[in-house]
Amino acid sequence: MQDAGLSVRFGLDMDPDAGESFKANFPHAEFLRKDIRRLTSEEVASYILRRNERPLVFGACAPCQPFSKQIHGTSEDDKRRTLLTEFHRFVETFLPEYVFIENVPGLQTVDEHEGPFPAFTDLLGKLGYFFSYKIVMAYHYGVPQSRRRLVLLASRLGEICVPPPTHGPGTSNPSLPKAWDWISHLPAIQAGESHPSVPNHRAAKLSPLNIRRIAATPVGGDRRDWPEALELDCHKKHPGHTDVYGRVVKHQPSAALTTRCISLSNGRFGHPTQNRAISVREAACIQTFPMDFILQGSLNSMARQVGNAVPVLLANVIGDSIVRHYSQTKNAQAG
Repeated sequence: MQDAGLSVRFGLDMDPDAGESFKANFPHAEFLRKDIRRLTSEEVASYILRRNERPLVFGACAPCQPFSKQIHGTSEDDKRRTLLTEFHRFVETFLPEYVFIENVPGLQTVDEHEGPFPAFTDLLGKLGYFFSYKIVMAYHYGVPQSRRRLVLLASRLGEICVPPPTHGPGTSNPSLPKAWDWISHLPAIQAGESHPSVPNHRAAKLSPLNIRRIAATPVGGDRRDWPEALELDCHKKHPGHTDVYGRVVKHQPSAALTTRCISLSNGRFGHPTQNRAISVREAACIQTFPMDFILQGSLNSMARQVGNAVPVLLANVIGDSIVRHYSQTKNAQAG
C-alpha cells in the first residue's frame, strides 16, 4: 500500500511479534497492540487524523483459519469468527472513503445469509458504500504462489471494482510468475542454519531421517518418489496429501504458503534444490516482501506472520487501484 502511494498511519494487532515487525518496518506509523474486541472507537480516534484532500483507507484481514478448508473440525465457537463483525464498529464510526478486506474464500460461504461476510456487505450497503468483491488468484497479480483469496473493495465516493489481473493469459505479462525467480538469488544454507548476513534467511532444523527423505526427493518431487524404507506408515495406505514433504516446483508458482510454511512435513515447502525446507526469507520472497522488510520474533512466529500476510504485490495492485479511483473521482467532480 505504501509503495502504491498511500501513507501508512496506524496498525492494530494483538500479536506482539507482528507488532514489533510493523513498528520496525513502518517507524513513522503508530501501532496499538490490543484485541479488537476490547477496543473502543474513542481509543482509535486519536490515531485517525483526517487530512484535507486525503482519503481515509481502512484495511482489515481477520485470521483466516476459522474459514479455511485446510482446517478440519474448526469449532463454530471459534472467537476469531467474529472479528470481521468487530470491524463494523470502526467503519460505521469513521466512515472511511475506502475499505479493503482480504481473507480465504471460505469466509464468503460460511453462512450465505447470516455469516460475517454477508453481514458486513449489508452494513456497507446501509452506510452508502459502493463495493465489489471477487475470489482472486495471487499469481494473477505477480505473486509466485497459487493462493486463492477473497478480496473486497468498497468506496463511499463512487462505483469501484476489484482490479483485473496483471499477469497471465490476456494481460501484458502472459507468463505466470515462477517461485525460482524470487528465491534463486539467496545463498545456500543448511537445515537449522541462519545466514550471517541475510536477515531472516533461517531454515528449520530437520531430523536425520527427514534429511534422508528430502535428499531422496528429486527436483519438483514429493513423498511418492521415496523408497519404501523412508515412507511413513500413515501414508502407505493413504494416496492423498501428496504435497507434504514435497519440494517447491522451480518454474511454477509455489503452493499456497500457510502459517507453517517453513515446515517440511506441512506442505510442499521443501527447497527446490537444497536438502531442507524453505527459509523464512525465502517464504517472505514468495509472498513478494522486499529484502529490506525485516521480520521479528521466533522462527515459528516469523513463519506465521508470513503465512498470514496479504501478498505484497497483490496489496500493491489494490493500493494502486484506490489511488487511481480517488484521482478519477476528484477529476470528475472538478469537471
